[in-house]
Amino acid sequence: MSTELRRIDGKPVLRFERVLAHPPSKVWRAVTEPAELAHWFPAAVAIDGREITFSFPDQVTTGEVLESDPPKVFAFRWNTDVLRFELLPHERGCLLVFTHVLGDEHGAGRNAAGWDTCLAGLEARLADRPFEPPADVRGPMEHYIREFGLDEGRVDEGVVRFVRDLVWRPLDEVWALLTDGEDGVPTRASNPHVPAGPLVERTPPRVLAFDSPTGRVRWEFRHDPDRGTTVELTHALADPAFAPRALAAWHAHLELFFAATFGDVRPWPADRVAELVGHYSS
Repeated sequence: MSTELRRIDGKPVLRFERVLAHPPSKVWRAVTEPAELAHWFPAAVAIDGREITFSFPDQVTTGEVLESDPPKVFAFRWNTDVLRFELLPHERGCLLVFTHVLGDEHGAGRNAAGWDTCLAGLEARLADRPFEPPADVRGPMEHYIREFGLDEGRVDEGVVRFVRDLVWRPLDEVWALLTDGEDGVPTRASNPHVPAGPLVERTPPRVLAFDSPTGRVRWEFRHDPDRGTTVELTHALADPAFAPRALAAWHAHLELFFAATFGDVRPWPADRVAELVGHYSS
């Protein structure tokens, strides 16, 4: 069992391997027949020739079959993403190699956690046993975000930059979480290492920018109906030597913010910042 994030031809690709104790012919039906997909796939699926329809309670999207070679390979496009199921003979039954070519890597942690749950549901269906999705959805996301390095910031020409996935949170919701009803520069937008100064821009529910003695900080929220919600945080440093501490502070800050979007409000993690300063200084 393995889950990886790779880059192939410049595109982010999630790759999953699962050994299934069932023959390829049985697994093939489970990954290609709409009646079987209904037991584990995240959307209701209808296939008409090469056209595929994916239905959620509040949304319908389309795609197309790209490859079908029973019982070996089934691949299709879903919006701008490509999903591929490859079934290989294995001494214990069948090796499933599932890949998901993503349009944007920032949501890879969320997608990996989601597919883990779906593939566990697939295994349960193949074994004809009930399946209950895990109650904890945030923990697996945080695990993959760390494992794939999606929580890492970088410095480009004196500007610290982070981009973090906020799943599908509405912009009004994440804006309210950041501002907490405060005018000016809200408390939650700064931290002990980057104190707030004068407000520069406040354009609800997308942009908040302010000056700090350490440089200019800008929060910007974006929402894409196909890819979800993200926050981009930039900090134009007044002193380049401050970069490791700025990276550490915002790294920890955005971990707190992500948890808060799930209702988990945590205290400022001084020990975590000290650990991250060492990480970014090495």
